[in-house]
Amino acid sequence: MASGVFDILHPGHVFFLEEAKKLGDELVVVVARDSTARKLKHQPIMNEEIRAKMVYALKPVDKVVLGHEDDMFKTVEEIKPDIIALGYDQVFDENNIIKECKKRGMDVKVVRLPRFTDSDLNGTRKIIGKILSAYAFQKEIENFEKEGNYHENNRDS
Repeated sequence: MASGVFDILHPGHVFFLEEAKKLGDELVVVVARDSTARKLKHQPIMNEEIRAKMVYALKPVDKVVLGHEDDMFKTVEEIKPDIIALGYDQVFDENNIIKECKKRGMDVKVVRLPRFTDSDLNGTRKIIGKILSAYAFQKEIENFEKEGNYHENNRDS
């Protein structure tokens, strides 16, 4: 089992899910609800249904479920995974997950996966930052061109 928001799919997500798939025979991915994403990370750009469809389209993924809003361990109890794969930057504590699963009668192994380092586009916030920078640069160019054209057109007056 792997989980996340998966708001803007990027190479880091693909790497995470490929590595998670290597840990077992079937990969079930839990996509965070919109309300959970807002609490833990940010206002999602895409809604939970679209994010779930996008994740399901990825080759390593066998099944996708939407998480529970109130108790993430309800989802774990429903899936009953042998292994929970955590991304390098997920805030969950491995020992707390193991302890809570044991309380609920589940023997689960938790594996923290490494960071994807082959790209500077390995995080949603990084991608958003690049998009905003590119947009700001484009606006500067447009303004420069407008000012240039304005001066050229008024030179003959």
